[in-house]
Amino acid sequence: MVLALLVVSVAINYVDRGNLSVAGRDISAELHVPPERLGLLFSAFFWTYALFQIAAGWLIDRYDVVRVYGVCYLVWSVATCCTGIVSTLGALFVLRLVLGMSEAVAYPSYSRIIAANFREERRGMANALIDAGSRSGPALGVLIGGLILERYGWRVMFIAIGGASLLWLLPWMMVAPRVATESATEGESIGFGSILRRRESWGSFLALFAGNYAWYFLLTWMPPYLLMERHYSRHAMALYGWLPFAALATSSLAGGWLSDRLIVGGARAIGVRRMFVSLGLAFATILVPSSAIRDERAAMALMIVACVSLGFYSSNIWAATQTLAGPEAAAKWTGLQNAFGNLAGVTVPWITGMVVQQTGSFHLAFVSVGGVLLLGALAFFLLIGREGRIQWT
Repeated sequence: MVLALLVVSVAINYVDRGNLSVAGRDISAELHVPPERLGLLFSAFFWTYALFQIAAGWLIDRYDVVRVYGVCYLVWSVATCCTGIVSTLGALFVLRLVLGMSEAVAYPSYSRIIAANFREERRGMANALIDAGSRSGPALGVLIGGLILERYGWRVMFIAIGGASLLWLLPWMMVAPRVATESATEGESIGFGSILRRRESWGSFLALFAGNYAWYFLLTWMPPYLLMERHYSRHAMALYGWLPFAALATSSLAGGWLSDRLIVGGARAIGVRRMFVSLGLAFATILVPSSAIRDERAAMALMIVACVSLGFYSSNIWAATQTLAGPEAAAKWTGLQNAFGNLAGVTVPWITGMVVQQTGSFHLAFVSVGGVLLLGALAFFLLIGREGRIQWT
């Protein structure tokens, strides 16, 4: 039940962080925001989201993960509601900073709960379900948010989504406390320095940065790309823009299930995770030719294929971290990894906005995404060893 609630919460998490891109064109028109400033607004969330990852890992190691997660969930839902009320670019920027700070606890919480309660051969599917929830969130956000936007405007969209999100807290308060993991004592907890000295940690950091670079590019700029360059109507964007996210969610589940089956069949866990992550990142570079094809259907088909490949990576990256770190280091490693990986969220929305403003096209932005994906695939393949779980001293 707790895993099911976490899956729902991560979907809501990604609806809340991605709904700004759905409303981006309308906000830009109403508040007179140029593309570069809009890209800066998209990236604001990731400034605090990346910065507070390390603090989140420490908090979850020291205090009750259920309470920490519940309080932060409340804060980010209220911040989403308030976004529909404010009327200045500065206020929107501050609310995005608050949203990023409060959502920073999410992945360290998931990692600690899964590492402590799921065996190795079940972690692929558990992480895949979490990942599928994160990919379903933008799909639902584009579909539902786009339809609300079309009929009622962007302000109602934020207020409705944020208000509905608060209902999740009721079952969480009833169910989660019964299975909460205990916080670590000072003697059991592994220090940040010990994690940073491992080459495996840097392999996971670079791979997550690469995957996030592609993911946050899609999350923040795909709806504006479909509207501005492909000339979709709002209705067409709502109907078709969710398909790549849905494909990513589906392939994430398939990747988690298949990797677990291979491990049950006798394959080494870290070898399986390494293969899925490296090949998933490499084949996701199909995003690049999708931007160069004029035919709308063929371009969307290639984008969906790239997202399928990205799903095989994303369902195994966190399972690999949990395998390497073990329960005693999972929260802090995840916090460090997510801090580094989410620097992609700081850079790619802003860089994309500058590229679009300077060139009038998204093509060079797609090319940069492909290059980063290849570097991430190589880093994970070369830096992650075959030994499996680290024996901490």
